[in-house]
Amino acid sequence: MGPPPRARGGVVTVGGSWESWLASGLRITLIVVVALLLRLALRRSIGRLTARLNREDGNRRRSSAMGGLLVNPERRRQRSETIGSVLKSTASVLVLGTAALMVLSELGVQLGPLMASAGVAGVALGFGARSVVADVLAGLFMLLEDQYGVGDTIDVGEATGTVLEIGLRVTTLRGASGETWYVRNGEITRVGNLSQGWATATVDVPVAADADLERVRRVLAEAGAGMAADAPWKELLREPVEVLGVEEVTADSITLRVTGKTAPGKAPEVERELRWRIKRALGAAGIERAGEPGTPLSEPTGT
Repeated sequence: MGPPPRARGGVVTVGGSWESWLASGLRITLIVVVALLLRLALRRSIGRLTARLNREDGNRRRSSAMGGLLVNPERRRQRSETIGSVLKSTASVLVLGTAALMVLSELGVQLGPLMASAGVAGVALGFGARSVVADVLAGLFMLLEDQYGVGDTIDVGEATGTVLEIGLRVTTLRGASGETWYVRNGEITRVGNLSQGWATATVDVPVAADADLERVRRVLAEAGAGMAADAPWKELLREPVEVLGVEEVTADSITLRVTGKTAPGKAPEVERELRWRIKRALGAAGIERAGEPGTPLSEPTGT
């Protein structure tokens, strides 16, 4: 059996008998078939692995002390799908790239000059696309560390909003006014997640300087207790509403602070309802409120 075709000076030369060509063709076919089967097996294994990790992560979060506050099915789904996609792409590149090199070697192509040229081109491409690489690496670590997910409200510095989509290179946010922010992951240096754990609703209540503070405290406490007993607010409040005490004293007014621990992202709703109830309670009790600019107890619209 003669030798398969070999390259001289980068040019493939034909030689040998038809038996060598047949053997070489069979080896190439075997390489391609094995590579495709291995790629398929790896992709299926990665899919099963990410699905299992997704289920285990969901069960662990449901049984945590947070009582399932951090569970978001869409968040877990996108996170697992993105990580699985990265792993599948990496496996495909490795398997198919190795198979391509083996096929070229079987055809008699000298791989040394080819690898040297590819290395130079890779260095040039990597230098030009270093920002893209930084974005992808940052996005991958954000997903692995589960810093935020779809549906979370986050503050990334210059943009604040609800996460619509997490990509390896860009995170998409929806702002409070409806605008869409596209934030490159490599530019995110710090993240404030407003949707994890709990939030605090805070209402400052200015009253007249000569008001009876003990009576004001009782009225505020009763307003908070009544809110905590009514639906749907009792589901949103994690702890009873608390009157912390005097927050500020001026010549014309005394400001008391009322707070309550709420479900994540629900503090603004609770604050609006609490202001409305406090306004009605103080009016019914005949307690004069200070009317300083910038500290109104405004009523929410539509209530």
